[in-house]
Amino acid sequence: MCGRFVLLADLPQVVDAFHIGEIHCDYAPLSEAYPGQNVYAVVRGTVNRLVQFRWGLIPSWSKEPASGNRMFNARAETLMEKPSFRGIFKRQRCLILADGFYEWEKGEKNKKIPHYYRLVFGEPFGFAGLYDSRSGADGRLLLTCTLITTMPNDLIRRVHDRMPAIISRDDESTWLDPAVSDPCRLMALLHPYPAAAMEEKR
Repeated sequence: MCGRFVLLADLPQVVDAFHIGEIHCDYAPLSEAYPGQNVYAVVRGTVNRLVQFRWGLIPSWSKEPASGNRMFNARAETLMEKPSFRGIFKRQRCLILADGFYEWEKGEKNKKIPHYYRLVFGEPFGFAGLYDSRSGADGRLLLTCTLITTMPNDLIRRVHDRMPAIISRDDESTWLDPAVSDPCRLMALLHPYPAAAMEEKR
């Protein structure tokens, strides 16, 4: 699973990289993003919109607000089997923005050793994400998201058996398009990102 990532790019970089047409939140780089924290995402309206979601999905129908503490990752292989993900997979997809992420290797005495990965040129990228909304305890609208994981590429496989699903630049428009709802077409985008295009940064 993926439980930590960073987004160090400044706002002009993000706007340029993801062709943002509308900004719906204040923006500041994230030196460490973790479940339960607000993170930045791109969704499609009439244009690409930069928004903020709380990381940890709470389905609109859920009676357990604490479920978000568990649903910060969603396995690509079972999206169509899980009621929490099946519907929003077809219509409420997003790009969760990052420029690096951590996976942990189990060391001696169960010590966890962090490994930091990014794209080779260090540019920001989008994790495949899903989002939902519901009223919070205070009556305000609560927007939450989950990050989709897939099988690891050759770079990450030696450390972990999963990796975040990164959407390639060529596929971002299709992933964000709410008119695209064919599960087979969408699942084809959730493959391991090419290892040759990534690096471990020490």
